[in-house]
Amino acid sequence: MTTIQTAPHGSVRDHGGVAGDATPPRSRQRRRRTGQWAAWAFLAPVVIYLVVFYAYPLYRNIELSVRDYTVRSFVMGDAPFVGFDNYVKVFQSPTFGPAFLHTALFTIISIAFQFTIGMALAVFFHQNFRLSATLRALFLVPWLLPLIVSASTWSWMLNSDSGVVNAFLEAVGLPGINWLTSPDWALTSVIIANIWIGIPFNLVIIYSGLQNIPTELYEAAALDGANGWQKFWRITFPLLKPVSAITLLLGLIYTLKVFDIIWIMTRGGPGTASTTFATWSYQLGFASTLPDFSPAAAVGNVLIVIALVFGIIYIRTQRKQDIS
Repeated sequence: MTTIQTAPHGSVRDHGGVAGDATPPRSRQRRRRTGQWAAWAFLAPVVIYLVVFYAYPLYRNIELSVRDYTVRSFVMGDAPFVGFDNYVKVFQSPTFGPAFLHTALFTIISIAFQFTIGMALAVFFHQNFRLSATLRALFLVPWLLPLIVSASTWSWMLNSDSGVVNAFLEAVGLPGINWLTSPDWALTSVIIANIWIGIPFNLVIIYSGLQNIPTELYEAAALDGANGWQKFWRITFPLLKPVSAITLLLGLIYTLKVFDIIWIMTRGGPGTASTTFATWSYQLGFASTLPDFSPAAAVGNVLIVIALVFGIIYIRTQRKQDIS
């Protein structure tokens, strides 16, 4: 029969031949240190990536915005410190008001239509009818295409003289529209293109969320006599709230910084008719012979602050939901 005795120093020995924790303290410390070094080794690539591609560029952008950089000082590195003068210059610029309004309209309208259409398509494809997978794959094409290809295609389609959109309007007896050159239609044109490009993202995310809703809930609702709209409003929509929240947040952050589509289609014009913060920042920093690097960085930081505010709102909302 196995007996257990207590050694003089409080250690427990198993006389059946199996020792308790007989590992020397130095060996335990060595194993603990080895585990810690292994953990840091796994974290190192992520930390390096965040520092090199996020922390340092953010620091440089802030540093650019609080100094008066010219082409010469950018090369020589002797730009004087000016504090918040560049931000004051940006806020007092006549371009700030239109750029702010266009950024807000571009973001809100794009997200609203992208999310609504993406939700409708996700619910539609969730029925698992014949060719559902094929059609769903075709809807991913706008998302998979490079933005320069999508924007160039829309520029051709909306061309005033040879575009297929105006050709269709004239075929049904309607006058053609100067989509890209009219101050009244330029912003609408880039919003339409951005909505088309962003629908597949919303479709994919929301469809994945629908996959996690138990089918038993719909079966029980059907037995209770619920119609399609009642099932959506009472089951689908409430259970998709976490997925919807992250979809809207990611869509917001992405849409705020959209540059390629607007620049390729209208270059922010005519005038400032389709200028947003993203295109304005590029115009200040790179699209002129005498670039204003510091005001361009200030505009970029304004975009970062806006995205950060919405990110904090999302985090606080999620915490309140988790507590409740």
